[in-house]
This record gives sequence, structure tokens and C-alpha cells, in this order.
Amino acid sequence: MAPRSASGQYLAMRPRHLVVPDLGIGIGLRVPHYASILEDQPELGFFEAISENYFGGGKPRFHLERIAERYPMVLHGVSLGIGGPLEPDLDYLRRLKELARLVRAPWLSDHLCWTGSGHVHLHDLLPLPQTPFVVKRIAARARMIQDFLELPFALENTSSYLAFEGSEMSEWEFISEVVEAADVGLLLDVNNIYVSAFNHDLDALQFLRGLPHQRVLQIHVAGHTHFGTHIIDTHVGPTPTPVLDLYREAVRLTGPVSTLLEWDQDIPELPAVLAEAQRLRGARA
Repeated sequence: MAPRSASGQYLAMRPRHLVVPDLGIGIGLRVPHYASILEDQPELGFFEAISENYFGGGKPRFHLERIAERYPMVLHGVSLGIGGPLEPDLDYLRRLKELARLVRAPWLSDHLCWTGSGHVHLHDLLPLPQTPFVVKRIAARARMIQDFLELPFALENTSSYLAFEGSEMSEWEFISEVVEAADVGLLLDVNNIYVSAFNHDLDALQFLRGLPHQRVLQIHVAGHTHFGTHIIDTHVGPTPTPVLDLYREAVRLTGPVSTLLEWDQDIPELPAVLAEAQRLRGARA
């Protein structure tokens, strides 16, 4: 378990190739907000775009390029499926690399999970067996991906609802071993920690403190839906107080790190999302 520390202790320990700027507070780039963003130009540190949504041309790419002219843009993938049975798709990686160059992305990220079998995509972020064998396989892939993309690459901890009986280590140990062996970054999703901790009866603070804070390139914060016996990671706002408290502890451990508000269900008009981003700015101060 990583020791408790003064804020930012781990920034000085970050590997040189993973040193990225702190962009402050950002929000996800979503279609309903395109017009308001371009017209009002709200005060925000950055936007995060879902990579696969912009691989093609047309209006999505047009709006992405216009907004990237005004704001820093980071790219976050949802379909890499790094833990799946097949090796990473080189055509996918080429398209991702081209898009990253287009928007001048300072880093790239995707999820520590699998998303399908063979060429069948299940449109979900599925958990992995937490074993040394899986650590070794995913670390080799992540290292190759980072080398291919020629940018810092981060893997995100996902929320989960089921676990493998054959797992041989805790989730935080598994995540730590993967990113350390691969020498890549960590996208720390504090809502996912809270959701998984509740669903699997874990200690969320122990989970958070057990991660390699010096490798955190970005933080995600979001809301969820609580069903009493379990929590679903729905990315609906506003951010629940326990997640905000966990975020404060994350910032204390990592120091100032680019933080993204995710709001993907029942998306309100832009001012409501900006108000929630302001709450994060206050929690980060």
C-alpha cells in the first residue's frame, strides 16, 4: 500500500516520459453542447473527447477541430479492449494516432478491461481476472501501444459488478502491477473506485491509497445510480458527496492533476454542467 503523503509528493517521482501538463478542470465533449461551447467559449481547462466518435469525417470531426482550436483536447477511448483475446488492432491504433496529432492531444487513455471476444464488440467494459499471467499479458500490450502512439498512455480503473473467483490479488494491486510493468500512466476514476468498493464490499480509501499515485496523469469524477444493494456507474450528475470526498483525498495524494467531470446520462444544458465543474474546482483548491 502506498503511504499517506503530503499533497503532490508523487509528482516529483513521476517518470519523465509521463510528465504532462495540469490542465485544471475539464468536461466531456458532448454533442448537445457543441453550439454553446463555440458561441459562449466558457472558462474551462480542457475538453475530453471519446476517440472513436471522431475517427470518421463529417460534422463530428468538424466540431472537434473547431473546439480543439480554442481549448486543450485529450482523447479517451472505449473500445481498445486491451484485455481481450486478440492483440491490439493496428489499424485502430493508426487512426487514434492520426486523431491525436490533429487535436494535439497531450496524452491518450483507455480502460483496463476487455470489451469483446474475437471481432464481436459487447459495448461494455468488462472486468479481468486479477492474476500475474494477465498482468504480464496486458503490460506487454500497453507498453507496445504507448511506443506506437508516441504519447503518454494511461489505463483507467473501471467499475465492476462481478469478480473472478480465480483472482489472486486485490484490484489495486492488479492495477499497480500492470501500469508499473508497462511503464504507462494511470487514469484514476474516483467514482469507479467508489462504485466497485461498494459492490464488492471493499474499503474505498484503501483502494485509493494502494494505487501508484506518481503515475496518475488524469482524474475522472462522475455520478452514479444507487440501487440500495448495488451501484451502477451511470455518469449521471451531480457528483455524490462521498465521491467528492474521495476526490479530495485523491488530490491530496496526487497533487494537482487534470480532472474531468463526466456527465453522460440525462445531460443538462451546458450551464448546469459548468456549475458542477465549479464544484470540482472548489474541492480541488
